[in-house]
Amino acid sequence: MTSVRRAVYPGSFDPIHLGHLDIIHRIAKVFDEVIVLIAVAPDKGSLFSIDERKELLRRSLTDLKNVKVESHEGLTVDYMRTQDASVIIRGLRAVMDFEYETSMANMNKKLSPEIETLLVFSKPEFYYVSSRGVKEVVRNKGSVHGLVPDAVETALKAKFGTR
Repeated sequence: MTSVRRAVYPGSFDPIHLGHLDIIHRIAKVFDEVIVLIAVAPDKGSLFSIDERKELLRRSLTDLKNVKVESHEGLTVDYMRTQDASVIIRGLRAVMDFEYETSMANMNKKLSPEIETLLVFSKPEFYYVSSRGVKEVVRNKGSVHGLVPDAVETALKAKFGTR
């Protein structure tokens, strides 16, 4: 019996951008199954609801048959146990993310020694792209064309009432 190599890529994805998609496409080539896990954080104000984020992710990932989109409130390592997943994927844009991500990786290792964290570097052309930055640009009526999938660009414009 062979086991499935399953990885979980957690994040808020509020909204998903091309940096996220780049990482998902790359890890989908390495693992049998990738679960893009939307973290539910009721205390953190989100622009898009969980259902909206799921739909935007699904619409952006139709070409990847081994990727599914889920959501979870609580610890990622607890969710992973329910899915028999052993690898957490975290993206790094640049040095600025390294300290935070290694701290999280060490905390997860303490909570669940059997789970590994893989840090995947973003391509240089996406180092500056963040969900927060994307929202700020649209809020100020700037263009995010080429930074987010078309469906996300349309949804952002609808949220902010811009054209």
